[in-house]
Amino acid sequence: MARSIRLPAVFSLRAFAGKVPGRTSVRQPTKPALRNFSASHALRLLSSTHIFHDVAPLRSYRRDLLLNKRTVGLVPTMGALHDGHLSLVRQAAAENTDVFVTVYVNPTQFGLNEDLASYPKTWETDLAMLESLDKELAKSGAGRVSAIFAPNTKTMYPTLPPDSSIPGVGSFVEMRPLGQLLEGASRPVFFRGVATVCMKLFNICAPERVYFGQKDIQQTVVIKRLVKDFHLDTEVRIGPTQREGDGLAMSSRNVYLGARRRAVGIVLNQALRRAESQYHDGKRKRGDILWPANAHADGVLMEQEALEPQERVRFEVDYISLADPDTMEELDEVDESKGAILSGAVKMLPVESPGDDEELGVGGGQIPVRLIDNIVLSPMR
Repeated sequence: MARSIRLPAVFSLRAFAGKVPGRTSVRQPTKPALRNFSASHALRLLSSTHIFHDVAPLRSYRRDLLLNKRTVGLVPTMGALHDGHLSLVRQAAAENTDVFVTVYVNPTQFGLNEDLASYPKTWETDLAMLESLDKELAKSGAGRVSAIFAPNTKTMYPTLPPDSSIPGVGSFVEMRPLGQLLEGASRPVFFRGVATVCMKLFNICAPERVYFGQKDIQQTVVIKRLVKDFHLDTEVRIGPTQREGDGLAMSSRNVYLGARRRAVGIVLNQALRRAESQYHDGKRKRGDILWPANAHADGVLMEQEALEPQERVRFEVDYISLADPDTMEELDEVDESKGAILSGAVKMLPVESPGDDEELGVGGGQIPVRLIDNIVLSPMR
């Protein structure tokens, strides 16, 4: 492990913009009291965000915060940050003195044929976004982004290389049957990887609270189950889904869409909104709620198939679900005292006959893009 480096209190994130996560452990042990909520505004502006690549220095820093009665809110990410991530950081800063952000693309939640190699990696941009947000938080008097944890895979999986096969070799956490439903049925190792890496991150960072977005609704249920079943001493906080102006849920993978697929990608949210309207109109049976959603998706697909290859967008509907909010198991009828979760997934297929001047997104429009979305149907009594 590389020796920890002491940095001046005013050291900025930008100085690290060229560094690759996982190479150097950096600890900047400025006295945590400097950034206590009772500190003056001037002192807040002198504080900095510390970047860690190894576990021991981060734990030492976390111990200092604990001894100074500071609280930590953890925002786990895989980088490629967008406004949805930043909204979680703001929420964490409103409820804690310190925010830890993790940036790690976890290989065990990608299947053998999924997009791990092409997943967007925007380290320098991510640092710049977090630095800008931290300056905003300093002016508002909220908690601050005090640490970024960017480990490499050897750090996160120290004994064996990560394995995405089934059953796989390694140390894993699984939630059955919760992790095998819906997203878990389509991506068999996904929630095994999510639960495993989150268990590791929670153990390393020891946060009072952890923050996840509602867009990945099944993931939030998995994390709540993880915390409950393993008696983890943290509170799970869920932030609302952040959306584009037309309703498309923000996602790091949206950069792959390009203009043509982006215009049609809203089909999933449109379908779920139709089902939501049925619920608010008093429908409780599964068929009554879901048929308008399925009909809308089928109609858009037929419209696209009727177009010429250079104009159309091909997509596949994986599922549209009406599920129990605690178990994610499918419902035949919604219990008004519990409500339900509407969710769905579509796979946007590669662009056909791309034009020379067409805006195709990252990957030239040839990377399939899986879009997910959900709407929570609140209890009516």
